[in-house]
Amino acid sequence: MFKFLLKVFIVINLIFFSITQAEAKKSNTILFIPLDNRPVCDSFSAQAMESANFTILMPPDQFLASRTRGANSAELWKWLEKNANKADSAVISTDALIYGGLVGSRTHNFTAAELNDKVKRFQELTKQTDIKIYGFSTIMRTPTASFGNVEPTYYTDVGPAIFAYSQLYDKGHFRVDSFPEKIRRLTIERNLRKDNLGDWLTRREKNFEINQKLAYLSRTGSFHYFAIGKDDNAPRSHTHMEGQLLALRNMDLTAKDFQILPGVDQLGLLLLTRSVMDNRNLKPTIYPFYVDGVGPNTIPQYSDMTLGKSVPQQIIAAGGIVANSIAGADIILALNTPYDGIMQDTTAPSNQFFASPENKRYIGLLKGLLLNNKSISLADIAYSNGADNGFMNEVAKQGLLTKLVAYNGWNTADNTVGFAIAQGILAPMTTKDNQLQLMRERVIDDWYYQANARREINKILAEKQQTIYRFNLGSHAEQFRKEAFRITKDLAAKYDLTENTVFNLTFPWNRLFEAEVTDIHLDRNKRRK
Repeated sequence: MFKFLLKVFIVINLIFFSITQAEAKKSNTILFIPLDNRPVCDSFSAQAMESANFTILMPPDQFLASRTRGANSAELWKWLEKNANKADSAVISTDALIYGGLVGSRTHNFTAAELNDKVKRFQELTKQTDIKIYGFSTIMRTPTASFGNVEPTYYTDVGPAIFAYSQLYDKGHFRVDSFPEKIRRLTIERNLRKDNLGDWLTRREKNFEINQKLAYLSRTGSFHYFAIGKDDNAPRSHTHMEGQLLALRNMDLTAKDFQILPGVDQLGLLLLTRSVMDNRNLKPTIYPFYVDGVGPNTIPQYSDMTLGKSVPQQIIAAGGIVANSIAGADIILALNTPYDGIMQDTTAPSNQFFASPENKRYIGLLKGLLLNNKSISLADIAYSNGADNGFMNEVAKQGLLTKLVAYNGWNTADNTVGFAIAQGILAPMTTKDNQLQLMRERVIDDWYYQANARREINKILAEKQQTIYRFNLGSHAEQFRKEAFRITKDLAAKYDLTENTVFNLTFPWNRLFEAEVTDIHLDRNKRRK
């Protein structure tokens, strides 16, 4: 009898141990449907999580939107429903599942009824599984101009007029426009082709209503948390106006369930990080530490709010808490902002390899904090779309690059800040080797390529009056790739962090705006199922 009971006890323990192992593995596994297959939305986000020892399950690349195709939403839904029980949380771009991606959200021709049917599928999904869903969508952007088939075709010709109209419309909606501004808005409206402006406004109306319905789902529990990102934006525009209206309609929701945030491309990693913090019941404290100058009062390019307002919102979105002091912070978010608050593109002639006195003083403070073992994640946002050459050169000269837990300097300021927050939070779970691996790729991409190689190629194209190739490299892709690789490789050889790095550089969307830098030793295929 005793032997029999002992065998039963052993079997029960083995079963319990197996279940515990399965649950532990499940808790480290997150489903992720990115906005599209641009590296910043897709592989960079997944890689940051994998470096922190999480398993990220993603749909096959052919289901995602690329530069030349929309997402296969039907296949994405099948994949999601099939794999929903393999993890305890999922981070989902609703734009991918509803419109077919970010570009699709700006160019689609779906009826309101078709869009509503897709929204209802999220309600059905939560009835079928207990998985926690972290969703994010976008408010349509209002760019000053657009090229490269990422807006309706007419926007190339009339985009600046639509943008001007949008600024005036926003002011008029909130009754802060002057009489001359009313007249100017009506004049622009009269001169724009009705089919162009009507098409643009109709799609915006559909987008707004879908966002409102998605926000409602976070109220009813279909989403554990939902974020709406304001794509390329301005202090006055339809994007700003719609964000304000959505905020007013959802004033009863707290940041625990719902937020409207500046920027879009960083939302995938922010929500992946938040899902981990929620699962582990962690609330890391983060202190935003600005360089001298305008600092938190800076309104970045492509944004409608100051960093002093947007940075705390992104910290909360990632599952963190804003610290009141450096002493009370788990993580210091170092923010390199323009001294005068005026942000330019990283390709501007002013972006030279010497640091200002303000930068040197600030870097000295960072050095002191690093020597005291403070965890610092650097958001390099003095320029848009790439690094500050002078600042980064000084950081490297002082031997501080390898002491940081993360570095980011890509795309818009809001995008960069989101990644810097998330990677700072993930740093305690990430080995130093993995931190350096992530940092090497960002330094090569954001600093060497974006701030230098891209500028040199842009200069060549401007001299030849061939700037159109910036947006579609066409048959010149390999020629420009080789030139970009030469410049980045030469710079990599000059700095300790990257001097022995063997890397590849490609243009995944066949345009200069984004490159993908990969280390040949990194296996990126395990996450695709």
